[in-house]
Amino acid sequence: MAGLGNSLVVKRGLTFATGLLECLCFAGAVFGWASLVFVLKTDGYFSYLCTNTTGVNATQVLDCSGQDEQFSLVFTIASFMNNFLTLPNGFLFDRFGTTVARIFGILLYTMGSLMVAFSSSVLSNLLFPALSLLAVGGMLFLVTNMQVGNLFGSHRSTIITLYNGAFDSSSAIFLVIKLLHEAGVSLRASFLFLSACGIIHLLRTFFLLPRKFIPYPLPDHYIYGITCGKSKSSDPNTRNGNSQRTIEESPLSKDINKKPVAEKTFRECVLSRFFMWHLLWLSVMQLRHYLFIGTLNPMLHRMTAGEPSLVSQYINAFAITQLCGVLCAPWNGLIMDRHKGKPLAPGESEQEADLRASVLSLFLTALQCLLFSICATTPYLPLQYITFILQVLNRSFLYGGNAAFISVAFPSCHFGKLYGLVMALSAVFSVLQYPCFALVKGVLGGDPLYVNIGLTLLSLLAFIHPLSVYLHCRSLASQRSKTKVIN
Repeated sequence: MAGLGNSLVVKRGLTFATGLLECLCFAGAVFGWASLVFVLKTDGYFSYLCTNTTGVNATQVLDCSGQDEQFSLVFTIASFMNNFLTLPNGFLFDRFGTTVARIFGILLYTMGSLMVAFSSSVLSNLLFPALSLLAVGGMLFLVTNMQVGNLFGSHRSTIITLYNGAFDSSSAIFLVIKLLHEAGVSLRASFLFLSACGIIHLLRTFFLLPRKFIPYPLPDHYIYGITCGKSKSSDPNTRNGNSQRTIEESPLSKDINKKPVAEKTFRECVLSRFFMWHLLWLSVMQLRHYLFIGTLNPMLHRMTAGEPSLVSQYINAFAITQLCGVLCAPWNGLIMDRHKGKPLAPGESEQEADLRASVLSLFLTALQCLLFSICATTPYLPLQYITFILQVLNRSFLYGGNAAFISVAFPSCHFGKLYGLVMALSAVFSVLQYPCFALVKGVLGGDPLYVNIGLTLLSLLAFIHPLSVYLHCRSLASQRSKTKVIN
């Protein structure tokens, strides 16, 4: 039994470590778009949209606004697909389990990598399906890996937020591809390597992950994956031939020791004030981030007066800061869990304590976004280093806080559906980034100042959500006080 226990510990450690690497090196690579655009421009993608125009003093100037607009459209569609398809992918995962969902995700990711590898300046339009496939496949990597937190009990939330941070940091992979390109490695070679890594993903799927789900709480001596010839019957929990199957097929979101937070239907949750304000909170900040990432290259080009080496320097700085996402993400979890282990107030429920703890997290996330947006709006080049830091910090808080709030504010039986729905609806809102970009390139003559001011003002709406939750918690506390006085 000691040998079995040791092997389980080693296997779970490998599952955690390889899952972290998978999220860090593949899952969210598409959000390193600014680095990849620099390479694509160098290789002449969409260069046919650049035209010669007459500038001041009758000088000939190459106008590439059409090229920038096309690149922005590629990212807009990919980021939309990344979020919008989270809902059907969540249903796929819930219905068919880990193995099927991951094989589908690996297929999409490999197809996307191959499309980029075999694209060229002549086949620039291949970027549209390619980046969308990379985005959707990468999101499936994250969704199927988040259940790994169930293997580690009390550290479950920390691991989930760490994986989300690794997802954010994986955008630095396109920086690696950019640096390799500058060193002489072709874009095709880099993406063929990413495609070949599908073999590693498949091996991990079969050996280090369950066929269905990792249950929570975890049964003793829980076994998962292919056991390399070891008999499952040696485990007390598998003496019944069907027990292992039963363990693996337990739904991920079920918790046999806890009742649902509230007896609400899915419809009631969707129509609730909390869900509506939370959707607005996520949508306005996500739009700000997507527009910033999608327009970073032309923005830096404008600020540096088109100096390629300076643009490259700032693109590299932005990509390097993205690596810090994996370090920033757990901070939000610590803020959310700071009340854990402390005694509850008389009559206070665990859900109310969780909601009260979430107010600070929601407020800090909105404040970070406001500061980030103000810095991004200010047309002062050195200030953009601060912008990059605020952006990665806010992005890490945003997505970790999104999942954490849904888990505490609504019944656990609806978590997967609500998470998928809020991501899908926020994706529809994020499509506004493309008309914003078109407005800048058209009516505003390439100057994004007024659009940035508008988005900064729009981000103020995010403060409504923490205020609403705070007033709700204060109302509950007031009701408890009145009840105590009456009794």
